[in-house]
Amino acid sequence: MSGNIRIVKICEFCQDEFVAKTTVTQCCSDACAKRLYKVKKRDEVISRAKLETMIKQEAEAFITEEQVKVIQAKEWLTLVEAALLLNVSPLTLRRWTLSGKVRL
Repeated sequence: MSGNIRIVKICEFCQDEFVAKTTVTQCCSDACAKRLYKVKKRDEVISRAKLETMIKQEAEAFITEEQVKVIQAKEWLTLVEAALLLNVSPLTLRRWTLSGKVRL
């Protein structure tokens, strides 16, 4: 029964018109399907990375006054704690230390 189905659709990747034999077909060929899959996966990774970056920036932006006092009371600081106090990333602080801009 399903062998008689012929539906005119538009390929989601190349936007060409094609005749689909099933109702769930999205692409006109296997090559287009593979390319569409790669595009979707790439977009997923990019959106996930953007979301993680945004969450991380928001978390770093909201350091409380109590946390600052606790960090300032310590005799020795970790790289992350020092970076929080200076409002820079730990990587930037590491670069500054290696270049001699900041003394240990």
